[in-house]
Amino acid sequence: MKAITSFQKFFAGIVSGSYPLMLGAALAMIWANLYPDSYHGVWHAEISFAAGPFHVGKSVSHWIDEALMALFFFSVGLEIKREVLVGELASIKKALLPVMAAAGGMLFPALIYLVFTRNTPHANGWGIPMATDIAFSLAVLAVLGKKIPIGVRIFLTALAIADDLGAVVVIGLFYTKTVSVQALLVALLLLVLLFLANLLWIRNSIVYAVLGMMLWMAVLSSGIHAAVAGVLVALFIPAKGKYETQTFIERIGLYLNRFECSNRNGNACGFTILLNAEHLNSVRMIEEACHEVETPLQRLEYGIHPWVYYLILPLFALANAGVDLTGIQISESLFHPVSLGIIAGLVIGKPLGILIFTFISVKVLRTELHKGVHWHHLIGAGILAGIGFTMSLFISGLSFASTEIMNIAKLGIIAGSTFSAFAGLTFLLYANRMDSR
Repeated sequence: MKAITSFQKFFAGIVSGSYPLMLGAALAMIWANLYPDSYHGVWHAEISFAAGPFHVGKSVSHWIDEALMALFFFSVGLEIKREVLVGELASIKKALLPVMAAAGGMLFPALIYLVFTRNTPHANGWGIPMATDIAFSLAVLAVLGKKIPIGVRIFLTALAIADDLGAVVVIGLFYTKTVSVQALLVALLLLVLLFLANLLWIRNSIVYAVLGMMLWMAVLSSGIHAAVAGVLVALFIPAKGKYETQTFIERIGLYLNRFECSNRNGNACGFTILLNAEHLNSVRMIEEACHEVETPLQRLEYGIHPWVYYLILPLFALANAGVDLTGIQISESLFHPVSLGIIAGLVIGKPLGILIFTFISVKVLRTELHKGVHWHHLIGAGILAGIGFTMSLFISGLSFASTEIMNIAKLGIIAGSTFSAFAGLTFLLYANRMDSR
């Protein structure tokens, strides 16, 4: 049986998680146009919580954006930490290429958007075309299968993760209107407690869950978007297990050696483990050893992944991707400065910025491309990076208060992301055909 690497498992999980996201987006468009009153009524309904003097009331869509999406950002933070520790961002030399590519892929779309929206009140949306949707972009790349070198997948994944980190920084710094100093001090205190928990090797996930929930409430009260709390908590999740690898190997070897059976009636160990108390106990000890050697970081990352990609992101798409086209001139909306800036930023700015900054990284900073990866692969990956669905929708919700402008921005995001998906796939298919000749 061929072994599956951690990256292959991660890649497969992200790709499979993109399908519910696509379904949520499609259902949102259908629902918003067939039953617009019902669609807006459901997501604008208020849900309130009160406990003594504490009271908070927000619409359903806001709870999704600020509470559930904090878990999405938590998973993003776990991915970032893993990549920084053992992945493509683990050293300056390895990180330089995707980080440079991500920087170019964020700078150029923002500048292009600002060119289209200059002298308009909508320039605040410059962050919308900056982000790459890791699920959609990798799903499109997966269509090509083995036709594309695995290095292209690694490059696009590392780029998207670095891109997500940049988007979180942008949200925290530039999309925060007012800040409560008192709440911010409480948040800083909780960050110190998280640091101490990590320093003391506390591996109980409940401790981090409680502190994380308190940090989320403090950040929410501070005025900074609460989703940022998800990334901050993830950075303090321990990346070491109770056992070192060598200790784990020794313990597993000891437990396996207890499986000695007499070959009676041609059935050496019996048809069930319940027949042998020693075997049953050894299996339990092996299970405990596997749990102890596994790091809380990887345990949480794999544990939260299904919830994020099969529930939270589809719900987010369902609540945010619906555009009521009734009374909207689609052609006019697509040529609005906001939608033009988003489309041009995603379709042109993304690949252009990624390619230019990657070229600088390779030629000037002497970084190396992955084995088997050529420049035409990077062009195709850069085009796919223009799929900015989830994070772009998220930032558009922070950028505009007007429903009309929000709908125009959504149309631009959907149009730009769709074009980038088909253009990137077509380009890579053509490039692969040229390679095979």
